[in-house]
Formats: sequence, structure tokens, C-alpha cells
Amino acid sequence: MNDKTLRVLTYNIHKGFDAVNRRFVLHPIRDALIAADADLLFLQEMQGEHQRHEKKVLDWPERSHFEFLAEGVWPFHIYGKNAVYNAGHHGNAILSKYPFDYWENINVSPFPWASRSMLHGVIQVPHSTQPVHIVCIHFGLIGKERRGQIRKLCERIDSHVPHDAPLIVAGDFNDWLGQAESLFHDHLGLQEVFLQTHGRYARTFPVWLPFLQMDRIYYRGLQPLSCDRLAHAPWHRLSDHAPLIASFSL
Repeated sequence: MNDKTLRVLTYNIHKGFDAVNRRFVLHPIRDALIAADADLLFLQEMQGEHQRHEKKVLDWPERSHFEFLAEGVWPFHIYGKNAVYNAGHHGNAILSKYPFDYWENINVSPFPWASRSMLHGVIQVPHSTQPVHIVCIHFGLIGKERRGQIRKLCERIDSHVPHDAPLIVAGDFNDWLGQAESLFHDHLGLQEVFLQTHGRYARTFPVWLPFLQMDRIYYRGLQPLSCDRLAHAPWHRLSDHAPLIASFSL
């Protein structure tokens, strides 16, 4: 891999269970992520804690799931809670080969029963003249909720990200109607990397027969090189989403 490129993967890991919630597959997910060899992982539905599962599920890691996935490969990692319940919580995580200068988890949910947040970090990347801003998101299923979250993301970027700074926004947008596109493109100047390299959005859900365009990687201030949907083995036996992996030139 050229050291002047940045390789990015986004993946909804379904809390470490397979698409039909029958098997705990966090260990093969880790193997697949390592083989994908990305510098940055934007991960949604990361299980932060689950007191019942940790007592009953075979091979449940003793440490947090994001620490288990990151060990020995991604030395820098951050986690933000999205949903909190009696047994524990889950949310977004970013795993990085490069150090964070700063990070913050921002609540963007109007509903206490469907908590959503966006995880904003700033990293130092070799060969980049500026810090790179990265945002991991998992938007809501309800259209009105999602539109409000898109507006809050735009406000966050306007207020915290210099317009000339490299920026990547990735995650599970739940935006099969394409509501984000006009604001992201016209207001923020963001481009979606699969759309730019293939002429369409990637269909990533459900993984066994992908037809919904749920997962995306938006960018500005970087040069896209490639983007692929990973729906082949072993990915089709893991989460209910297919991941996207993209490369950018610095």
C-alpha cells in the first residue's frame, strides 16, 4: 500500500452477531477486518456492554468489543454510545492506525428510546499537510428523525471543520431515499465515493441480497482512488450489512 494513500472501511457489524442473530461472529469479523487492511474503520452497532450476553455467549471477549477488534492492528480507537438500556449499550466506534488529536460524541436523537449520535474525530495522518476530520454516523429509520440528524451533521461540520480540511463522513445512513444528497453536495461540498467511482450508490443491505443503498462514504479535500462493496465470502456470513472499502490519495 502506498504510504500516501488512506484506506477507509465502513461497516455495520450488527453487534457482533450474524444476519439472523443466531451466531456470535465477532471473531471472524475481526479476521475479515484485518484481511481488508484498512487504515480507518468506521463501525456502527458496536456493542459496548451487554451483561446478559457476556454470561451466556460462547467466546464473548473479556474486554470491550472495539478493544478486541483493534488489538495489535489499530492502536488508536474511540467509542460513542448510541443506545443505552438495562443490559448495556451500543454505538459507533472508529479504529485508527493514526493518533487522534481530538474526539467528541454528539447526541443527535430527538427520541430517548432511539438514541443516535455521531462520533467526530480529528487525526494526524502522515503526508497530509492538515489534520483529517472523520465522522462516523448511524442515522435513524424514521424519515423526520433522519432529516433532523442530517441538518445537525451539517451544522456540526459548518462549525467545527475548516472548509479546506480533509473530511470523511461514513456510516449507515438508512437513507435509501437519498435525502442527504442535496445538503451534503450543495451545502457541504461532499461527494460520495462509490457514486463517484461507479456512477451509483452501493447496495449494501441486506447482505444476502443487497438492494437498499444504506452505507456510504462521503469525502471532501481528498482524491478518491477506488471503492468496493464487500459482499463476497466471508462477509456474506457475518453482519446483515455489506461493508464498503475506499482508498484516497493524500
